[in-house]
Amino acid sequence: MSGGLSQHARDFHAFELSRWQRVVDRYHRSWGELTGSAGSGLLDAIGVPPGTRLLDIATGPGYVAGAASRRGAAAVGVDFSAQMIAKARLLFPDVDFREGDALDLPFADGAFDRAVMNFGLLHLGDPGRAIREAFRVLAPGGAFGFTVWASPDEAVGFSLLSDAIMEFGEPVALPEGPDFYHYSEPDNCRAALADAGFAETGAEVLHLDWRLESVDELFPAYRQATVRTGALLDGQSDADREKIEQRVRETAARFSDGTGRLVIPMPAIAVWGRR
Repeated sequence: MSGGLSQHARDFHAFELSRWQRVVDRYHRSWGELTGSAGSGLLDAIGVPPGTRLLDIATGPGYVAGAASRRGAAAVGVDFSAQMIAKARLLFPDVDFREGDALDLPFADGAFDRAVMNFGLLHLGDPGRAIREAFRVLAPGGAFGFTVWASPDEAVGFSLLSDAIMEFGEPVALPEGPDFYHYSEPDNCRAALADAGFAETGAEVLHLDWRLESVDELFPAYRQATVRTGALLDGQSDADREKIEQRVRETAARFSDGTGRLVIPMPAIAVWGRR
């Protein structure tokens, strides 16, 4: 792990790593199609012509690196979870994946033309440091882009759960991490990029839907395929957790497409800046 971090950041780093190691396959099944779609939108936003040297930071199961490789980029994916890297190598065997820390990237200055991070920023103890590291590994004129979720008012998959937890749940002590919705405001994203040295910043909304085969898949996706949310649900009493799940099922019913499948609005924000 990177040096120079606060104890809070170190604790959060250890917490995130330990949980991600356990949820790889469930994450892929529950969230992979949705987050992969966001990653493709991010590549469209920053532009990835053939031959681009691209680094996918916090690559997870490798969706964005894989998509970039299909576009002709020389893509490298890096993640701190050995289990995630193993999954990425299985899914995209022709892409170069390596273990590494987003806060201390194992690459030389100016090694890439593009760097991307798809929903990784909120899983880091020091998001600003990660953005500065992305700036460092880019060549002059290179671009960095990242995605974050829109506010829960818009990304309804989050408000479905948070409203139920507010109604029936109890506080759970978790390691302190970044404000989950700070970067849902595009101006905050652009300011963070500018602070790291990026210019020509921009942002756009990616209009995405989370598609699930049935309401039965929804609560397990929250509890078994996420980190902070899963830990929060694990910390509830059995009785409270059952109430939360029941409320989620009730409120999610309005997103049924008439066949039993769910189509839940989950817009994201793609943000970018140029070095």
